[in-house]
Amino acid sequence: MSKRVFIVHGWDGNPEEGWFPWLKKELEAKGFQVFVPQLPEPEVPKINKWVPALAQAVGQADGETYFIGHSMGCQAIIRYLDTLPEGSKVGGAVFVAGFAKRLTNLGIEDGEDEKVNNAIAAPWLETLIDWPKVKTILPKSIAIFSDNDPFVPLDNQDDFKEKLNSQIIVEHQKGHLSGENGIFELPTVLNSLLTLTSL
Repeated sequence: MSKRVFIVHGWDGNPEEGWFPWLKKELEAKGFQVFVPQLPEPEVPKINKWVPALAQAVGQADGETYFIGHSMGCQAIIRYLDTLPEGSKVGGAVFVAGFAKRLTNLGIEDGEDEKVNNAIAAPWLETLIDWPKVKTILPKSIAIFSDNDPFVPLDNQDDFKEKLNSQIIVEHQKGHLSGENGIFELPTVLNSLLTLTSL
């Protein structure tokens, strides 16, 4: 049975953006089954739509199931894991520009309404997560951040480190680690996933 990897896009994201196509190709070349689901209404992400959509894409999760999330995709993965039955186990996860604590500069882009964006983000920041449960389901994880991410301050690493025991990697000057920052290959993510699958 080959290992399955689910790459989960973030807010306003899609399966073809940034480094996702490159990563999918690299992992498939190494024998992984790779899925990059399109989550519903990405411009207005909602927990009650994204989590069921991810659950449907995954089907039966097991120890051969791995996740890679970008930004809000990390939240979707964590919240999906929180819905699994007690005693479930997945293989591991790589979180890229993930957050649990706070977001900044949500009105930074031209024509974007900060109030609207804050209202969209609020449930993701405020709806409680059963971290101890998620940690039992997710035995190993790596969280990658950039030291100049305009949206995800570095203090977000605390939750991953303290609550999930994630290994932390900080990239230098890579913005929000997205295609908008000109990042179409991200070897750190590939290497992190390969590390998790070999542990």
